[in-house]
Amino acid sequence: MLYEITVTQYSKMLDNLSRILDKAAQFAESKKFNIDVLLNSRLAPDQFNLIRQIQITCDTAKFGAARICGKEAPSHPDTETTLAELQARIKTVQDYLASFKPEDFVGAETRHVSQPRWEGKYLTGTEFVIQHSLPNIYFHITTAYSIFRHNGVEVGKKDFLGNMPLK
Repeated sequence: MLYEITVTQYSKMLDNLSRILDKAAQFAESKKFNIDVLLNSRLAPDQFNLIRQIQITCDTAKFGAARICGKEAPSHPDTETTLAELQARIKTVQDYLASFKPEDFVGAETRHVSQPRWEGKYLTGTEFVIQHSLPNIYFHITTAYSIFRHNGVEVGKKDFLGNMPLK
């Protein structure tokens, strides 16, 4: 189950984010303003801008899967400044996530997952996904979505949720 709620869901949400970025580019073009204005927007002075929200979303996805499987995630230096660079980062993370197989998650539920800032403390793989990784990715995607909406990009709940496997 951890495969589905990490790799499958993170890939889907990154795809949704990529599509929203495309809509934002179309919006900027139609309103005749430089997309950089939007990419550097934030909701509050003490909050990360849109670029950083997207970088953290990507990091959360790649580290979320890697840490519970005991793998190394690719490094990204956080130097993106353009729409094309952000789209490339999203694609790179999606490609990385596609390299995972359900078998990689055997034993992941009980694997000890830690981070340097946790000062030696850990969560089990299941706790890490439920208590940290999922809320974190949704926080940053929601913040990015809110920046888009706040700036007039016409996106809605269907853009956020994306396609669902309706039967």
